[in-house]
Amino acid sequence: MSLIVVRASDGPKSIKELIAKAKTNPGKLNMGAGTITSRLGALLFAKEAGFDAQLVPFKGSAEISQAVLAGTVDFALDSTGTALPLIRGGQYRVLAKYSTRPLPQLPDLPSINDAAGLPDLAESSTWIGLTGPAGMPAAIVEKLTRKVASIYADPVMADRLEKAGITPVASSPAEFDAFIRSESERWSRVFKDNSHLKLAD
Repeated sequence: MSLIVVRASDGPKSIKELIAKAKTNPGKLNMGAGTITSRLGALLFAKEAGFDAQLVPFKGSAEISQAVLAGTVDFALDSTGTALPLIRGGQYRVLAKYSTRPLPQLPDLPSINDAAGLPDLAESSTWIGLTGPAGMPAAIVEKLTRKVASIYADPVMADRLEKAGITPVASSPAEFDAFIRSESERWSRVFKDNSHLKLAD
């Protein structure tokens, strides 16, 4: 999942403080994001919170962390796996998680919905899925599903994934299909609202 982070030394101390700063300085704050989902999530956050900020796209978390720590961007959406060491090391201050799902590594971190009072903001995260060609035989789908489930059931792997902030978003082909359709519909609206911007590399 994505986390909204700022530089610990001088960044806002809460998501509400960040929003207030952005509203006081319309169009002057820079927000960083790497993946296309994070970029769309940043734009949606700004729209729902009612402020105008400049989206600064990056190719990955390494560039994002450099920009946050150098003060090139005022805040960023960064992945949990990359952000956690910087949070623990005192370089990042994390303001909220862009999700309503639990995050065991930061159990007291509020969701952006609760912290900012924005109940309409849904999940913004990068996800990975296994897909196949249309018409794939059900027996093969079943076999692949069982294999993936066995990987997630392995205690060592499950622990590694959890520490990296990676959690399943679907547990069956039907759930994954519904998730893809829902994501496509949701983000296509944000694409249309921001057609004037370059959102992909």
